[in-house]
Order: sequence, then structure tokens, then C-alpha cells
Amino acid sequence: MEVEKNKVVTIHYTLTNDEGQVLDSSVGKNPLKYLHGNKNLIEGLEKELLGKKVGDKLHVVIEPAEAYGERRDDLVQEVPREAFQGVEDIQPGMQFNAQAPDGSTYVVTVTNVGEEKITIDANHDLAGVRLTFDVEVMDIRNATDEEISHGHVH
Repeated sequence: MEVEKNKVVTIHYTLTNDEGQVLDSSVGKNPLKYLHGNKNLIEGLEKELLGKKVGDKLHVVIEPAEAYGERRDDLVQEVPREAFQGVEDIQPGMQFNAQAPDGSTYVVTVTNVGEEKITIDANHDLAGVRLTFDVEVMDIRNATDEEISHGHVH
């Protein structure tokens, strides 16, 4: 069986940046299960896994455009401190959920704290970063109808 749309794929992976720093890994933990072709993984990694079989190992470099995107300066902004009502001690590095005009939510990270203004960044932490994955395909199975209709593994 090969990795293709609507297959449940189980992988072990190690993710590193250009400096070789391990950013995430499933090694020594439970492997990652995902529903292929349903945007459960970054685009570039899904493309690289397409057609692979159990036991296949791959070493791939994913450019930002097919990962978490390029960093965007327009996603960094200053907001009034009042926007954080109920939060006593705001520190750089803190993350909050924000609501977009269309009602969707996204995560912002505090990057600077001033007396009246707080600088937030809505870029993903890995935006602009080239990612290197070492992956081993552990298992592939057909997804259930329920998994396909929900768009993720159960």
C-alpha cells in the first residue's frame, strides 16, 4: 500500500532547522498518525510522502513557502494595553488567541511590552524557516468513512 489521499499514515520523524537544532521529534515517543491529503501536515512534507511505502525512509528539506510561509511584517503590530484586560503581568513570549474579523482564531505572540502599547506577532514560530525532516513510514491503512468525513484520524 502506498501513501495517497485519504490513507492514514503513521510516521516517525525528526524536524531540524538549518543549524541542525532539533525542533521536534517523535523518536522515543508515539509515532505521528495523520490523514494524508487533508492538510494535516505542512504541504511540502505531504508532497514528499506521496507514493511512499511502509519502511521507506526519507530526508527532505522543505522551503518556507511549503511549510509555514515566509515571515510577514504586516502580521506584527502594536495594540493598546487595554486589549489585554484581565491579564496582570504581560511578558514577551506569552501567546494569546486572537479573533480575526471573519470569526476565525489565530495565535499571537507578545514580542515587546511598553507602558501603553504591546507588540504582537501573528507569524507562526516557524515562518521563514527552512525545515529538514528525517522521516520513516511506519504504517499505512485505509481511513474509515468517519475519518474521511471529519478530515482527521480518530
